[in-house]
Amino acid sequence: MWNEEDGDTESEKKNKANKRRHKDTDARWEKKGGEKHFGYKNHVKTDAKSKFIKKGVTTNARNHDSKPTKELVDDSDNGQELHADSAYIGKGVKRIMRKHNMKDRIIKRNTKGKKISKWQQTINKKNSKIRVRVEHVFGYCEQSLRGMRSRAVGFVRNAAFNTLTNLVYNPNRYEEVMRPGMN
Repeated sequence: MWNEEDGDTESEKKNKANKRRHKDTDARWEKKGGEKHFGYKNHVKTDAKSKFIKKGVTTNARNHDSKPTKELVDDSDNGQELHADSAYIGKGVKRIMRKHNMKDRIIKRNTKGKKISKWQQTINKKNSKIRVRVEHVFGYCEQSLRGMRSRAVGFVRNAAFNTLTNLVYNPNRYEEVMRPGMN
């Protein structure tokens, strides 16, 4: 339907080429929480105190949330705490944390047949108070920056959209921090 075949006329070839230009072959479908999503994800490293975005990575929706951890964490994170949701539990993330001597502040979750302890629930509650500050970043982008929805076709354009969204967020956050009466 989209690809040229033997016996296509010049008109059909041109028509199929036009259709291919509008088809996003880099985006992927993902089902999360019973909802289907198509497209890309914006992963960010955020400073927990200031809520400034320090680094961002774009992946297609199919990639697991923990995949870009290697790209987001660098030598400037040595000895820091890693506050993340339960999607970041895994051997790959643990390896990155050991390499950079990071403290584990990842939210733990119940697993099949095994509930977390009362002590772990208390630790989760404490860690959630800091981790939620990252969620504020996405909430701000969703509410104030016309949402996080890009209508661009292709990975490069969507990565640029996410990068620009992250770049626009930081000056807006700076204005909030510097607003009289806020600091």
